[in-house]
Amino acid sequence: MARVLTPRAEDFPRWYQDLIAKAKLADNGPVRGTMVIRPAGYAIWERMQAEMDARIKAAGAENAYFPLFIPESYLKREAEHVEGFSPELAVVTHGGGKQLAEPVVVRPTSETVIGEFMAKWIDSYRDLPLLLNQWANVVRWELRPRVFLRTSEFLWQEGHTAHATRDDARAYARKILHEAYEDLMVNVLAIPVVVGLKTARERFAGATATYTCEGMMGDGKALQLGTSHELGQNFAKAFDISYSSAEGGREHAWTTSWGTSTRMLGGLIMAHGDDNGLRVPPKLAPVQAYVMIVKDGEGVGEAAAKLRDALRDAGVRVALDDRTDTAFGRRAVDAELRGYPVRVEVGPRDLAAGNAVVVRRTDGSKSPTPVADVVGAVLAALEADQRALHDQALAHRESRTVEVATLAEAIEAAATGWARVPWSAVGVAGEAEANGQGVTVRCLLRADGSVPDSEDEPDLVAILARAY
Repeated sequence: MARVLTPRAEDFPRWYQDLIAKAKLADNGPVRGTMVIRPAGYAIWERMQAEMDARIKAAGAENAYFPLFIPESYLKREAEHVEGFSPELAVVTHGGGKQLAEPVVVRPTSETVIGEFMAKWIDSYRDLPLLLNQWANVVRWELRPRVFLRTSEFLWQEGHTAHATRDDARAYARKILHEAYEDLMVNVLAIPVVVGLKTARERFAGATATYTCEGMMGDGKALQLGTSHELGQNFAKAFDISYSSAEGGREHAWTTSWGTSTRMLGGLIMAHGDDNGLRVPPKLAPVQAYVMIVKDGEGVGEAAAKLRDALRDAGVRVALDDRTDTAFGRRAVDAELRGYPVRVEVGPRDLAAGNAVVVRRTDGSKSPTPVADVVGAVLAALEADQRALHDQALAHRESRTVEVATLAEAIEAAATGWARVPWSAVGVAGEAEANGQGVTVRCLLRADGSVPDSEDEPDLVAILARAY
């Protein structure tokens, strides 16, 4: 393959930008910090959406939609929330050629506006739990934009729920964390994630607890791929989300919120991409098998079409490339860049021998395969390579994670990967010191790897890293 990307080892950020451009995943928008998601990138996002949406619905939440514009007064009613988002807010002061009586904020997240309507819709304990999700765009004015990772406008899902008790709210926040987020990231995106509790310094504005899924990228840095928050009664009290209990009293609800975004696409690129381009896990890939005509004639076109149909009938998401007016080498490079899990190359010479060539993106192997066996070979490759991508990412994470005893050692280790260090050796003061050197506490874990309820639990382990 001709070199079309900056090698990852030479300049990882440049490689990332090259890949997004050359694979035609996205482009920069006309306003600084915005992005245009191109069809190839959006097809992957649609698959992420579909897989996530199914898991959210399985957890009992229903989709709804809330306004893009939020009265500024709504945010001010939850003081900690507005303080947390103030630097990122986009505020509209004029509309229809006139100054607005009250400025409106372009939503950075929707706790406040959804809280207003939860208060309206909830009256009795019989109305609980109220489990809502929306797919939407949000705006957070980004000073250091990077496509998919940090943009001023991005796409996401945000879930918002109200419950009768704190225990119910906590259980649901964790249900989403594990059954929707962790399951999708591990089993579909093939990204092994560390699931833990954010520190008070890192938690979401207005939350009482934030849980996170952290993935290691190809350069050893961390990426927060999704978060789930317990909001306690903070928003419920600010917006009077209350209900009549079974005993006849009036109680404030306990609420949660949780979200994942197009940042997952950036994570996918950086976790699995190589010097030839993207590698898309088969379960996620919009095109799992790419049938390519090397050179037309001698029955090649008919054989390729039959293979496409047979793969489709076997449940494989398949596309046929019959653009023989474009050089085959160029088309093969493009297929590598796009990360199609399997290519099936059909040319006159192989076909004369009764074969097609099955090319696996994950390991680059090329196998001449009898035409009658191609469907079985593709199905086996898709299953094996889904597992292989996860196992490679896990081995990478383990090789770049070190156990240390002190904060100084953790900060040093974060130059090349992750550090596991006793939280008692870091603490609030140590966290501030690490932040001053560009290192953050990504999350806290119990010694057995489970998610703690509080950072005050004894014997917790902290994961420290540099992060996107």
